[in-house]
Amino acid sequence: MQRKLVQFALIAALCIGAYFPFLDLPLISDDYLQIDLGRRYGPVSSWGALAEDGLYRCRATSIVLTHWTEQIIGIHSSALNLSSLGLHFLNCLLVFAAGCWRRIGYKLSFIAACIFAMYERPQEAVVWYAALPELLVFFFVVAALIAWIRFVSEGAWRWYALTWAAFLLVLLSKESAVVFGPLALAIGLFEKLPWRRLTLTIAPFGAASMIYYFAAQAQRDTHLHFNDGTFSLAAPFLLVIARSLGRLYWMWGIIAAGYLLYVNRRENWRWIAAATVWMAIALLPYSFLTYQDAVPSRHTYLASVGRVVLVALAFEALPKRRTAALAAAAFSMYQIGYLWFYKYPQYVERAEPTERLIAAAEKHRGPMKLDCFPYTREVAELTLRIRTAGAAWLEEEDAEGVLKVDGCTRNHRPSGSSSGSGSGSGAGSTGGGD
Repeated sequence: MQRKLVQFALIAALCIGAYFPFLDLPLISDDYLQIDLGRRYGPVSSWGALAEDGLYRCRATSIVLTHWTEQIIGIHSSALNLSSLGLHFLNCLLVFAAGCWRRIGYKLSFIAACIFAMYERPQEAVVWYAALPELLVFFFVVAALIAWIRFVSEGAWRWYALTWAAFLLVLLSKESAVVFGPLALAIGLFEKLPWRRLTLTIAPFGAASMIYYFAAQAQRDTHLHFNDGTFSLAAPFLLVIARSLGRLYWMWGIIAAGYLLYVNRRENWRWIAAATVWMAIALLPYSFLTYQDAVPSRHTYLASVGRVVLVALAFEALPKRRTAALAAAAFSMYQIGYLWFYKYPQYVERAEPTERLIAAAEKHRGPMKLDCFPYTREVAELTLRIRTAGAAWLEEEDAEGVLKVDGCTRNHRPSGSSSGSGSGSGAGSTGGGD
């Protein structure tokens, strides 16, 4: 037990060490939409309206969590950032818990959890509060997979019931929930579960996913993602997956895979293939988004586990403890340094437009015109309503067009629009990569 506590403490220390500077980061664009959704749909009395919304019912867990976070600790940016980091820590513990699968083991899963804690590639999911659905869909998918692994290995139906409980929460977290079925199927095939048993136990998840999809299709006329051009079945998804896999592998994944093949090609090519399959499945739902030619950073959060496992295997395969310690120190310095000195300034820049708007509104009590504001009018209005007294004046007067946004704002759609994220406004992405 003491050893486990030490391991938990080390994972927590790596999470905090990597993301400590980001805790004081101001709210960014879609964060205000996420807060507004929590206020509109989060209370129990509003759950009926939430269930009727074809888009946001698929993000019910993040909306309800945002509502209760505001009720308990308010909407201070530091509190919201800390809550995201707390979820990231829990997700790292789930990566560690995946060691219950005998093919992985706790030694490898612990190394993977430590790497995932500070891994810079999917940082947007941790840093940007509006990407909260990514953290939650990861939590419930991995929890469901751990329960599924226990069911496959032990055959106890209580684990199957727990798999379903987690899976239902996945469906309420984000549309990418549908990846659970293919991932569970891959595990069942890997474990050589009898075909009849595998079919009978996996088929209900597939059926539920199909119902889930057609329920969204039934509201196509009012569903944001079917009408704003961000999602299309005609998208070049194979090309997007190929580019995204390339970005996930660069550069540490390539180094790890190359070293593993050098050490033991016969055994390790299976790990590389399994990790690639995991990444491809996890990326697939996002490959139909049309606003980037590669999957944005926040959407690689679940897929990144594949590369993390490869890097962990490479560390485990190092011949000497001193060599492993030096490599781990260098790797940690790179990951944390990249986040602190390269990514942090980018997020500060992303928060600057709304912060400047707030500062201007606090000194001004009349009509405002924004020139080339880089986010949508909705973001500007919600920013004022949530953060400034001036917004209350606007609501009291109920004056049409008090806040004027010129054509530059309405026509501008930043690269990496977030309409596939927590709230869907089109807020831009820092992307990210090694």
